Amino acid sequence: MRLLLLGHNGQLGTDIRRACEARRDIEVIAVGRDTLDVSRLETIRPVLSEKTFEVVVNCTSYHKTDEVERNASQAFAINAHAVQEIAKVCRAKKAKLIHISTDYVFDGEKRSPYTESDCVRPVNVYGASKAMGESLAMFESGQVYVLRVASLFGAAGASGKGGNFVETMLRLARDKGEVRVVDDMVMSPTSTADVADMILRLIDRDASPGIYHAVNSGHASWYEFARTILGSAGSDAKAIAIGSGQFPTMARRPAYSALSNKKIHAVIGPVPDWRDALRRYLIQKGNLREHQVL
Repeated sequence: MRLLLLGHNGQLGTDIRRACEARRDIEVIAVGRDTLDVSRLETIRPVLSEKTFEVVVNCTSYHKTDEVERNASQAFAINAHAVQEIAKVCRAKKAKLIHISTDYVFDGEKRSPYTESDCVRPVNVYGASKAMGESLAMFESGQVYVLRVASLFGAAGASGKGGNFVETMLRLARDKGEVRVVDDMVMSPTSTADVADMILRLIDRDASPGIYHAVNSGHASWYEFARTILGSAGSDAKAIAIGSGQFPTMARRPAYSALSNKKIHAVIGPVPDWRDALRRYLIQKGNLREHQVL
């Protein structure tokens, strides 16, 4: 199988590329920004049309949530209209499109994990642009898989964000001896390595197209996530819970964006808990306290 990967150098793209390269039955065609800048919509069809593939995995995104508030046009170009162009090429080639979306398509008013059938209602420009990208892609092709992910942590770190939340907490713990983290925002911490595995299992099982929540099992507040990170790494730093009002941001964020992964579980089998995913990540990075069990 020939799999074309867009955004292969990002946090998620790196783990998808590694997972594919570990298999002999998948040929990865990694397309970077030097070959295709998806913000230039007119170049998407010519560049992709000359490639041969059966599956496209689109990890490209303009995801700097606060910055996006000031650059709505660029956000909708990359996160929505570019996705539509990619879907058009996939339809013409009879290829599957696996498009990565986000928990930020929801408003956070619900207090139980969101399912794929819940109505989207984004509260910021980033979420609105990603929601439109989902709709446009599925309108263009019947072979689209929208995978909503959340609160990602991976070995490569988030492009443009200086790492990921796990690394940020460990760095602040070392430098300041304490971390101040909001305790009134709940989400689904998710390993990019596990998302990569979910993608390949969906492909292997020839799953039905549609929307899937590709997140680790369980959910946590950012404060709970931070405390678990520090405890697991054996840090003596103190985690201090604060309200989101003490940490104002330009973009509004959903207070509750935990996602239910029951649908993808039913298709591919069990999905690891986020604590297990964190443990494996810390082992990989050499930061797990000896004999620590999450």
